[in-house]
Amino acid sequence: MSARKLAVIVLAAGQGTRMKSKLPKVLHGLAGKSMLAHVLSGVEQLSPDQVVVVVGPDAPAVEKAAAPHRVVVQHDRLGTGHAVREAFSALAGFCDAGDQADILVIFGDTPLIRSATFEKMVARRRAADGPVLLGLAFRPKDAGRYGRVRLDAQGRVAGIVEFADASDAEKAIDLCNAGILLGDGPTVCRLIHQLDNNNAQGEYYLPVIFDFAYAEGLDTRAVEASEEEVMGVNSRQELAAAEQVLQQRLRNEAMAQGVTLIDPASTWLSTDTVFGRDIIIEPSVFIGPGVTIADDVTLKAFSHIEGANIAEGAVIGPYARLRPGTEIKAGGKVGNFVETKNAVLGEGAKVNHLSYIGDAEIGARANIGAGTITCNYDGYNKWKTVIGEEAFIGSNTALVAPVTVGAGAIVGAGSTLTKAVEKDAIAVVRGRLVEKAGGGASFRAGRQKIKDQKTAEQNAEKKG
Repeated sequence: MSARKLAVIVLAAGQGTRMKSKLPKVLHGLAGKSMLAHVLSGVEQLSPDQVVVVVGPDAPAVEKAAAPHRVVVQHDRLGTGHAVREAFSALAGFCDAGDQADILVIFGDTPLIRSATFEKMVARRRAADGPVLLGLAFRPKDAGRYGRVRLDAQGRVAGIVEFADASDAEKAIDLCNAGILLGDGPTVCRLIHQLDNNNAQGEYYLPVIFDFAYAEGLDTRAVEASEEEVMGVNSRQELAAAEQVLQQRLRNEAMAQGVTLIDPASTWLSTDTVFGRDIIIEPSVFIGPGVTIADDVTLKAFSHIEGANIAEGAVIGPYARLRPGTEIKAGGKVGNFVETKNAVLGEGAKVNHLSYIGDAEIGARANIGAGTITCNYDGYNKWKTVIGEEAFIGSNTALVAPVTVGAGAIVGAGSTLTKAVEKDAIAVVRGRLVEKAGGGASFRAGRQKIKDQKTAEQNAEKKG
């Protein structure tokens, strides 16, 4: 049985009108990646032989997001059963009688199902006594208007009934349909071709194949998952609820790996964050996609980090922003109200206050004073700033790239640097001080005289 092939059909053709968005529903994001990406990464853990994503017409963004998997367009949105049938054209070797293959059908807007749940379904299907057709079900706190799963005395799925069609007895059933199914490929294909759309909606309903299979005496079963896992996302409110669920998972995983979250509820993570151990994350830290954090790092409060690599022992924040392309070497420090972008800070380098470091390479143990800016953009192109090891850049310095400061050099505070500074040199670029004795008092007296004159003119106009 282990040699059986597996195909996965992902239904992603829904319009998502309740999202009120130009963006296709399945491309809305959770923890740094789209719902479709979450679903695909989940099933990819199964190493399927084929993945087919069913998309709606004129959905190039969804097609691009589905790559490298095969895409089939559902030109007429006639229900889930019709969408699955459209996918069969891309599943040669999965539908013909005698094919040793299974088909798993899932939804692109159900992003919280764990890989372990899919694996459980596959293991149950491929067991020696595995059922021909298997559905995913759940027991919600409030069954509401979910479709009900009817079980017979032997625990087989006798059918799935929609709430609107359910009797009072059927509405009392607490086992509900999640819509996801796995079955023998040829059988699934055959049963779906038996569907019709003789209903009020004019649609082909996928769950009806359980009724067909049971009527044939086939073994039909259900695997249960948590209500949280099978949460579908159809609105902004549901998207926010799913984000909360996913964030809590990520927080728990991070803490299990040795990360201290001082206030877990205010810490926001991405699914691809790589953590070391003994990391301390203070409240209100946001970690976006593409971040790697090594051992013994401290992320201070209110910092925003994305696309950055942070080496062991570094300290970031508070109120720091690390943008994509940032690399902080061991022991580096990025302090309050510092922004970095496409910048490398060497071991032990410090940028502690109120600075912008973009398109730059900062040597080991260099010290960047408060208010320093790398002027990396001339309106047309980006240019690089290179600062050598153990260099000292005084406060309020503007480094007009491309420019290089040699190792051990010192740049005086308030300088605007446009030329290279040699190793171990001191560079000061300031305007000459011009002082006029008594000039301040004379200036104030002159300004007061003008003000008094204007006041007198205004009063004269009022009397006139």
